Amino acid sequence: MKAKMFAFLTILALVAATMSLPKNVQAQAYSTRFTTSITYQNVGSGEATLQILFYEQPTTTTPIVVSRPNLRPGESASIFIGSLSEIADGFRGSAVIQSDQPLLATLVQIPQGSSTVFVRPLSNGFRQGGPQALIATVLKNMFGSNTIFSIQNVDTEPNNVTIQFYNTSAQLVHTINQTIQPGASYYVDVATVSELGTSFNGSAVVIAKRADNTDGKIVGTAMELDITGTGAKAFESVAAGARKLYMPSALCNAFGGQSTAFAVQNTSLSTSTSVRVTYYPGGLSATKSIGPGAKASFPACETVSPGFVGSAIVESTATDIVVIGKAYGAGLSTAFLGEPQGYAKLALPYVRWAPDAYYYNGSRQRTFIAIQNVGANTIPAGSITITYTDPFGHTGTHTYNQPLDPGAKFNSNASMAGLTWFGMAEPPASGFGGGAIINCTAPGCQLIAIARVATYVPSSGIYAAEDYNGMPVP
Repeated sequence: MKAKMFAFLTILALVAATMSLPKNVQAQAYSTRFTTSITYQNVGSGEATLQILFYEQPTTTTPIVVSRPNLRPGESASIFIGSLSEIADGFRGSAVIQSDQPLLATLVQIPQGSSTVFVRPLSNGFRQGGPQALIATVLKNMFGSNTIFSIQNVDTEPNNVTIQFYNTSAQLVHTINQTIQPGASYYVDVATVSELGTSFNGSAVVIAKRADNTDGKIVGTAMELDITGTGAKAFESVAAGARKLYMPSALCNAFGGQSTAFAVQNTSLSTSTSVRVTYYPGGLSATKSIGPGAKASFPACETVSPGFVGSAIVESTATDIVVIGKAYGAGLSTAFLGEPQGYAKLALPYVRWAPDAYYYNGSRQRTFIAIQNVGANTIPAGSITITYTDPFGHTGTHTYNQPLDPGAKFNSNASMAGLTWFGMAEPPASGFGGGAIINCTAPGCQLIAIARVATYVPSSGIYAAEDYNGMPVP
């Protein structure tokens, strides 16, 4: 089986960065081999013609080109990288999807050859890069985890990239310098960076410059992997932070032991800030000071009582911040980004729904979508629709027929649109691909969404799951 991991982004065309992991050792996520499946969604008005360009090394300038079938408006398609004859086993690099229609995409990292690692880490593509990539949490032998991340050059010319590691005391511990060609990427397995010592808990600030010292354009994707356990999660870098970020999921020992923690990074390299996390319902809050470039962690159970289920707002007094939400316990190993604002239209490229017989035997997945109103006004009943479309003829719409107050959220899945199967061909046929579009017609509507893709593990009776953020439709 080919082991190739992709972390990818969207910039009108689609750009991807990839990661590769060591050979599998049972029960260790860090040592498990993953192969990437790319699910991409046509959010344009016409049929999309597309191809994928693969770059193997940071120095690669001539990519491998793979053509893909056309994609109709609203549809999603999926490609399993391990099935591509053009890509060699063990490939570690990056890719760019070129299209004549706007595409959005989600990467699915599928564990290979493990009888214990079931979670499929998820991360999104981006519409554009920036002169910096902020990775809010980076671990080496901390909390039982190691981080692997990739930085991709999405510029039109070579970028000189500086990777700075800051610990939680706001100290610059180590710097890596690397030149990356356009479209290509550079990987950092933090566990192998000896300059970080035997353990490291902090964040990374990555800065890109062209040869003439003008700003470059980069993006990044990270995976956080259990060293001896089975947890694995993925998340994207952020080009810039904000003073206020919304977190649609906050838990303390709920649903049989699920909890959340927020990793908050100070984006300033010169100024400290005070950060307050407020949990709703109830309004309880926690405040911590974060130094320049550093991060702090806010476990929900430090503030709210066991059984809490809700959301949170993270606010900074002096500088912009970045927040990564993590959910764990009772089989969860998830990560998602804090959102600075909402949108009237969101896309979710990777959505699945299987009937009971196939879900509870562990062979198929289900996707659960949480949608939150982060605007100032109540959204009238009937204003929000979720349209599910896949290439196998499964199509349906879920209309939310209740008012949605500011800060409130509701859930959706394909069964609420009248679908028994979604995002996959019905056996004995084969094939995967399917997505959803969330649309709000109310004036000034601001929505954010988190999708949780769950796999039931019959041997343990738990759910292995991972989250990803809904993406604004351009």
